[in-house]
Amino acid sequence: MASSARVQLCGRFVLEWDGQPVEAALPGRQGRLLAAYLLLRRPYPASRDELIDALWPLRPPPNASPAINALLSKIRGLLGAKHVPGRREVCLVLPPDSRVDVEDACAALHEAQSALALGDWPRAWPTSLTALFVTRRPLLPDTDLAWAEEWRQRLAVVHVEALECYATACLHVGGTELPSAVRAARDLVRLAPLRESGHRTLMDALAAGGNVAEALTAYDALRHLLREELGVPPSPQLQDAHAHLLAGRPR
Repeated sequence: MASSARVQLCGRFVLEWDGQPVEAALPGRQGRLLAAYLLLRRPYPASRDELIDALWPLRPPPNASPAINALLSKIRGLLGAKHVPGRREVCLVLPPDSRVDVEDACAALHEAQSALALGDWPRAWPTSLTALFVTRRPLLPDTDLAWAEEWRQRLAVVHVEALECYATACLHVGGTELPSAVRAARDLVRLAPLRESGHRTLMDALAAGGNVAEALTAYDALRHLLREELGVPPSPQLQDAHAHLLAGRPR
């Protein structure tokens, strides 16, 4: 039985088994997609019908069931039968010391958010960056299957949350990290334009760097956006921050 595995599902598909890359030995594109589907379902098993639907959602071929059996047989031969157990329902069991980039990103975001809640900016900085490094790459870019798209949407949320954590951490660390706070906040505003907390972080980062006029411009852009899109003003907290900027007392 293998002692470790490393899986990369975002960007180029990578499957290392005991330190050896084995993704090229999977049975073609369908084999990679089947392995990826089972990896993303962990620890829950999938029935044969679910596996067929995952690979051929619109029009399964007449030989879909034998084809699934053949793919599973080749994956078992590559990874070991103990790691792909089940007959009617199948799952993929990784060795104990394994890493999956999607899981790492979600765990890193959780740690970053916990660190922010405690005001532990130095810990929030690297953990949020870990989540960003993973989620900035597209998940399984060579497929448009529905289950992959659902995961892309989940990871898009993780990416936005990680951007906010990173921008906030950089802002509070200050110094040479202020330009990174501005860049991350601008990315956040672009990806989630109605997320007021992103605009607030951008305003604070610009003001902390001495660019108060730009911070006021960022507020004005938000005010126009909210008026055009929703017909509402910025939140009282943002209005208060704007008033302090006008008074020369950024908060």
